[in-house]
Amino acid sequence: MRVDSVAKSGETSTWALTQLDRVVAEQPDIILIELYANDATLHRFVSLAQSRRNIADILDQLHQRVPRARIILMAMNPFSGLRGLIRPFVGSYISAHQAEARKRGLEFIDYRPDWERLTPDDLAAAIPDGAHPRPEVASKIIVPQLARHIAGRGCGE
Repeated sequence: MRVDSVAKSGETSTWALTQLDRVVAEQPDIILIELYANDATLHRFVSLAQSRRNIADILDQLHQRVPRARIILMAMNPFSGLRGLIRPFVGSYISAHQAEARKRGLEFIDYRPDWERLTPDDLAAAIPDGAHPRPEVASKIIVPQLARHIAGRGCGE
C-alpha cells in the first residue's frame, strides 16, 4: 500500500481544481478530501457558493476520471481562537461539502465530535494554534475512525 498527498498548506478548493490531473494520474483506490477549512477563511475570498461549486466539480471529475476510486470527504477538527474567528461560517462550508457528497452517494466522515469529547484543556493542548492538531493526538483520534470506516467495524477496535 502506498499513500500520497496532493495537499498544500493554506490552499483552497480553487487550487485543488488545478490538481486533479495529479490525482487522476495516480489512479488511487481511495481519495480523501478535506477542502472546506481554507475556503471558509475570510481573507481567502472563496464564497460559500463558489466553494460548493468547486467541490461539486472536483467530485464529479474524480468520479468520472477515476470511477473505481472510493471518494471520502472529511470534516476534521474544530477551530478556536483567532483561527476560529477568521472562519465564522465554517459550519456552513462543512454542510455544503457534506451535501455535495451525499448528493452523489459519497462518504463523509466528521471527526469533530471525537475532538469535542476532549476536555477544554486537553483540546487546547491538542490544537495549540486553534487549527492544526498535534500529530500524536490527531493520529489517536483520526486514524482509528478512518480505519474502521474504510475497513469496516471490526478494524481498529
